[in-house]
Amino acid sequence: MGEPEAPLYYHDYLQLDQLLAAQQPESRRRGDEAHDELLFIIVHQAYELWFKQILHELDAVSGIFAGVVADRDMLRAVGQLRRVAEIERLLIQQVDVLETMTPLDFLDFRELLVPSSGFQSLQFRMIENRLGVDAATRPRIAGDVYTTRFTPEHRELVERSEESPSLFALVEAWLERTPFLALADYEFWRDYRAAVQRSNAADRRTIENDPRLDDAERARRLDTFDRSVAHYQAAFDADAYARDDPGHRPRLSHRAFEAALLINLYRDEPVLQLPFRLLETLMDVDEGLTTWRHRHALMVRRMIGTKMGTGGTSGSDYLDESAKRSRVFTDLFNLSTYLLPRAEIPPLPAEVEQAMGFYISSGRASS
Repeated sequence: MGEPEAPLYYHDYLQLDQLLAAQQPESRRRGDEAHDELLFIIVHQAYELWFKQILHELDAVSGIFAGVVADRDMLRAVGQLRRVAEIERLLIQQVDVLETMTPLDFLDFRELLVPSSGFQSLQFRMIENRLGVDAATRPRIAGDVYTTRFTPEHRELVERSEESPSLFALVEAWLERTPFLALADYEFWRDYRAAVQRSNAADRRTIENDPRLDDAERARRLDTFDRSVAHYQAAFDADAYARDDPGHRPRLSHRAFEAALLINLYRDEPVLQLPFRLLETLMDVDEGLTTWRHRHALMVRRMIGTKMGTGGTSGSDYLDESAKRSRVFTDLFNLSTYLLPRAEIPPLPAEVEQAMGFYISSGRASS
């Protein structure tokens, strides 16, 4: 019979000897310790710990969406993405703590950090790639792609993460498999298009018959209205959809876009409630990361003004540009353009509504 194991001790379980010894200020090593360098290290180490948790959650969600998505796994996926969004709130709040360090405090040790930079956070770049940031849109650093600033080992890991299916690609494939776009004689796109045409015709009549408008204002509003209608018309055609706006070309395939729109319009149907919550939570994650990027850029501007970053970037300007280019689920945000008031949403045929309902709500439950 083996020796009984010693009781688990809190300090040992969390490996606090290693964790609390991991803060080694460079200024201390050089013999003139800057007080605020410890804060700088702890905040960034905390970021990396939370990045590790985010990657853990994203890997789990990607695993759920890697094949046919089981209905019973949807709630878990939404919950794990919700956790990512909440962690992002913490990341933003940590900026407040870092900003208790003044620019002069930062200058006490900033030059000792060159050429290292938060830009070299391996885990953060892997988060971006797991989500689906388009590598082609990333700003370059002095003409180089972002991976050139990593060690060869880390560069290989980042490039490998670019090649793995992103959450964006997995969700897009899941949307494309949505079964409710066409059932029996029902075609969502046909009924939605007819409803949009009715709505547009009513809106045009309102502008044309508004007695408060003079001729010039009426013409201006009709011109704006016609451009909006043209945007709708482009959505109805897969080829036009793909080239609708060269400056903001959609990433979602036309079928995935159509499915996401159906989910948003008929979100109250029982079978679509969790898919709708999933799309909402993906936007929360995207918005949280973008908000953190903008907040980080503002902090950098506050700390170093227009100086270059320690890693050779243009500092806050680079961070601002990166925030603009690194959105992943912009197409989901843009769906609001195509929503109709609930009163104008085409009613579902009885058989489709029944297919989207739970057993008890479809009248099949025994009394």
